Amino acid sequence: MGGTGFLGVLITAFGLLAFIGSTHAQLQMDFYAKSCPKAEKIISDYVKQHIPNAPSLAASFIRMHFHDCFVRGCDASVLLNSTNGQSPEKNAVPNQTLRGFDFIDRVKSLVEAECPGVVSCADILTLVARDSVVTTGGPFWQVPTGRRDGVISNVTEASNNIPTPFNNFTTLLRLFNNQGLDTNDLVLLSGAHTIGIAHCPSFSRRLYNSTGPGGVDPTLDSEYAANLKANKCRTPNDNTTIVEMDPGSRKTFDLSYYTLLTKRRGLFNSDAALTTNSTSLALINQLLSNPQSFFYAQFAKAMEKMGRINVKTGSEGQIRKQCAFVNS
Repeated sequence: MGGTGFLGVLITAFGLLAFIGSTHAQLQMDFYAKSCPKAEKIISDYVKQHIPNAPSLAASFIRMHFHDCFVRGCDASVLLNSTNGQSPEKNAVPNQTLRGFDFIDRVKSLVEAECPGVVSCADILTLVARDSVVTTGGPFWQVPTGRRDGVISNVTEASNNIPTPFNNFTTLLRLFNNQGLDTNDLVLLSGAHTIGIAHCPSFSRRLYNSTGPGGVDPTLDSEYAANLKANKCRTPNDNTTIVEMDPGSRKTFDLSYYTLLTKRRGLFNSDAALTTNSTSLALINQLLSNPQSFFYAQFAKAMEKMGRINVKTGSEGQIRKQCAFVNS
C-alpha cells in the first residue's frame, strides 16, 4: 500500500489486480446467486437499518476488514476466539480497540437462518465494511465473493503484520508490500481515516515524549498539538479519551484528511509519515487537485484489491457456523 508518477502507479495497481484476480478465479461477483440468493440483501438491509444509529461503526468495520486481510489474508481470522489454545488476533494491541464483533455475529445469524453453512464470515465482514461506508454516504466498491474462512488465529502474527500508528514510512510500505500492496494503496487506504476516531495512547507520545519544545513532535503543527493537550489528551496517561482523526469533518467521507496532512495535522505518526516520501506526497497532492469523485474511484480500486489478499477459495478453509469459533 519512484519516479513513475501517479498514472504509472495506477497502471501497476491495475496489473497486479488482474494478476491477483487470475489466481483466485473462484472469487466472483454474485457468488451466492444460486446457493443463497438473498444473502447480500439480508446483509445490506441490516446495515442500512442499524448503521445510521451508530455511524462510527463504519470506520470500525473498515479497520476490522483491513486488520483481517493483513493477517493470513481476508479469511475472518480476526473474528476468531482462541484456536488450538493459541491467543487469537483479537488480543493483539492493534486489535484491542476493534468494535462491532457482536454486529457481525448478528448478521451471520440472519444469513445462517436463510442459508445454513453457505456464506462465509470472511464475505460477511467484507460486505458489511463496504455497505457501512456506503450507508454513511461514502464511496461504493465492488465486492466479489467466494471467500472461505480460516481456522487459525494467532496474536503474534497480528502483532507482526498489522501496521501501527507509530510506524514510519519505510515500515508502513514494507508491511503493505508484504501483502502485495504499493504506495498508491497505502495513501488511498489511509484515506479511510477521514471517518476515523482514535484513543490518546495511539498518538500521545507525539504530544509528551518527543524531541520538540514541551515534548511535542516538531513535525506536528504546534497549534494543533496545543489544542490536543489542552482539550483532549490532557495527561500522558489518558487511555480513554476519543479524538476525531479528521476534526470537523469526521462524519463525511471526504478529502479533508489529506488537506490536514499537508498542514502537518495528521494525528498519527503513520499519517504524518505519508508526507515524508516524495511519491506518497505527490499522490496526496494529486488527490487534492482532483474532484472528490476521483478519490472515491481510486479508493474503491484499493479496497477491491485489498479484499483479494490471500483469499481462501474452493475447498480451502471452511464456512464457519459461528464467526468466533472454528467448526467442531
